[in-house]
Amino acid sequence: MDESAANQPAAHLHARNVGGIDDTDVELDPGVNVLAGRNATNRTSFLQAVMAVVGSDRATLKGDAEEGGVTLELGDEQYERTLTRVGGSVAFGGDPLLDDPELADLFAFLLEDNEARRAVERGDDLREIVVRPVDTAALHREIDRLETEKREIDEELATLDDVSARLENRRLRVADLETEREDRREELSAAREALADVEAPEGEESDALAALKAARSDLEDVRFKLRTERESLESLREQREELREERQSLPASDVDGEDLDARIGELRGRREELEAEVGDLQAIVRFNEEMLEDAGGVHEEIADEVGAGSDGDPSRRSDGGTLTDALLTDEETDVCWTCGTNVERSRIEETVERLQDLRDRKRARKDDLTAELESLTERKREVADVRERRADLEGRLDAVEAEIEERQSRVTDLEAERDELAADVEDLEAAVEDAGGHEMAVDRAKQVNEMEAELDRVEADLADARETVADLEDRLADREALEERRAEIVSELADLRDRVDRVESEAVEAFNDHMATVLEMLDYDNVERIWIERTTKRGRDGRRNVEETVFDLHVVRSNDGTAYEDTVDHLSESEREVTGLVFALAGYLVHDVYETVPFLLLDSLEAIDAERIAALVDYVAEYTEFLVAALLPEDAATVENVDNRVTEI
Repeated sequence: MDESAANQPAAHLHARNVGGIDDTDVELDPGVNVLAGRNATNRTSFLQAVMAVVGSDRATLKGDAEEGGVTLELGDEQYERTLTRVGGSVAFGGDPLLDDPELADLFAFLLEDNEARRAVERGDDLREIVVRPVDTAALHREIDRLETEKREIDEELATLDDVSARLENRRLRVADLETEREDRREELSAAREALADVEAPEGEESDALAALKAARSDLEDVRFKLRTERESLESLREQREELREERQSLPASDVDGEDLDARIGELRGRREELEAEVGDLQAIVRFNEEMLEDAGGVHEEIADEVGAGSDGDPSRRSDGGTLTDALLTDEETDVCWTCGTNVERSRIEETVERLQDLRDRKRARKDDLTAELESLTERKREVADVRERRADLEGRLDAVEAEIEERQSRVTDLEAERDELAADVEDLEAAVEDAGGHEMAVDRAKQVNEMEAELDRVEADLADARETVADLEDRLADREALEERRAEIVSELADLRDRVDRVESEAVEAFNDHMATVLEMLDYDNVERIWIERTTKRGRDGRRNVEETVFDLHVVRSNDGTAYEDTVDHLSESEREVTGLVFALAGYLVHDVYETVPFLLLDSLEAIDAERIAALVDYVAEYTEFLVAALLPEDAATVENVDNRVTEI
């Protein structure tokens, strides 16, 4: 037993109607507990009781009982398990130590039928037993999910490589279109001035020409409105992106405001209580100090009663009196000014010091509460500010989205109106041309119309190019987050793939190390070595190539100095038992079972001789808080390092 186990409290177990037990109370000490007795003395039943209260269902109910139970007291904790007969089976209930007993059943409860212990003898798949507690199916599902996510991110990142090049091209395109737009506007302005200078022959203007000019004026107004709406739409989209970025930059807040309010209210109430207690204590301390200085007034039997008075008044004692009921007067022994009792002045001074200390501690606690209150209040303000700002941004975003939608609708309507007016202008131009006499005006009007149409195209292309740039910039803004997530996935995948591999390699290493030590310690004459080799078998699962890890158990014997490999079948019963126990111990250590299960149980060791049992018990005891071994009396007698011997259950 290690030094830490020696400092652990004992375990008290009460079992009723479990196995062959009617009713028993047994104390288990940290370290080695030996249950010494012949067969049919309830030693195995007691081990079943331990298993049951830890969480295992591998316990039986007494044949003539309808219900039973086990209670375990371990330090300050208590656990209990109930067994109830329901039809032909036993139902388990209560509050055991473990919710999931799989690890304990496999590697800590080493009774005769323990699966890990019997695996060697039966030739079972040792690897499957070791990795069983690891949910490999869940691991593979998670690996598949992460690989799918990684593949999608890789595809998106590959796309973003193209996006970067496209963005640069789009930015160049925006710059070219902005230059072209300015050139077109200048040319159009000159053409409009030229059209305005055209006069009708002899100062007369036909109705057709007047209608053409009016239609052209309407068309120009619509085109101006269309340009204005497009510019406003572009500005709104920029504003929307700024609002989205600001919203994204706000800190996440998962704090419930109601929880903060409740905690703040609780702290304020506690602080008020402490303020009242400090005030009362201060008054008592001041009064006693004055009595000691002036008239020798003192206080007796206060320290143990401070804070225990009735009605929450710290100045009241449990007997109904006040804290000043014991004040005394005179020199070395002063007389109580209320009851006349003589008390040593030193005792009174000690009591006053304790009161002062209590007052100071309560003041310090009040200061701590005040600091915590200030912190929580500031946190509440911060949370409220963030939520208010988020709500404001959400409202503004909704308003901007609505206005974008409205202006987009206006753009669509204006484009339709523009197209109708352009068609009217073409008809009027044809009418003026047919009427004759206004060829120059018609030519210049056509030229202006073509320029305006071309300017419309340039402005539409510019709006589209700018929107594309904004979209591409948004996509590229996600690149850093995508790359960070990809790095996380790569790390998670490596960890998941290594988890089973680590369990396998650690199990093999632990088995081989412990087996070598135990064989040397037990000194089997012709067994040179027993070890596990971890190998990989390759095969196919449908269309996939798969690899499967296999644990091959090797036995090396020696005869007249010559070593040769043998099989497990040729091991003696004692050798097989020891090998099975060491394999179970390897699983116990690899899965850190000792961290959650304080008990390691041993039973049915009769196949091993007494001296080797004693050595094996000593060896195994190093790895558990409570080793409980059921042994025959003659085997128990050989175990020297025993912390507790139980001879009657």
